[in-house]
Amino acid sequence: MSLVASQNRKMVVALRDCPARLVPAGTKIIIPKDTFVTITQDLGGNYTVAVNGNMARVDGTDAGALGLKAEELEFEASQDKTINEEQVWQALKTIYDPEIPVNLVDLGLIYSVKIEQSSKTVYIEMTLTAPGCGMGPVLVSDVKYRTSKVPNVEQVEVDLVFTPTWNRDMMSDEAKLETGLFF
Repeated sequence: MSLVASQNRKMVVALRDCPARLVPAGTKIIIPKDTFVTITQDLGGNYTVAVNGNMARVDGTDAGALGLKAEELEFEASQDKTINEEQVWQALKTIYDPEIPVNLVDLGLIYSVKIEQSSKTVYIEMTLTAPGCGMGPVLVSDVKYRTSKVPNVEQVEVDLVFTPTWNRDMMSDEAKLETGLFF
């Protein structure tokens, strides 16, 4: 791996094809092997990179393709082949807001999780810190991708809602302390 530091940015070469999503649209792309990328942000186990004039987000589980330590999401499968709700919440806690270093659950952005065992579908109702947030499609994509890593999940449906409107009172006390909003 070749690493060049430049104003807190790192340049790396993709060691293999690397899945990513364009920012802010969330469109899936593949960064081809041997492509130079500049890491512009490393937050919550995800990486924002500049590649071929675009910004893209690489999930931490795919970081090995860039020669970085991959985040491992491993869950023990249930013997009865059901979806474990606690594991879904654990997966959701690994997703961080791209601008606030706090996971989506502690930020209060995940309103509900419902599981339909018969269809192996997880339904998630969530919001954003602001309705006009350009990263909304990427966050929804992150939620689908990480939740699909839970054993026995075959489909993830995300409903992005804005009622009730998110406010900082929805944050966990830990998140408020982390961000300095606890008073």
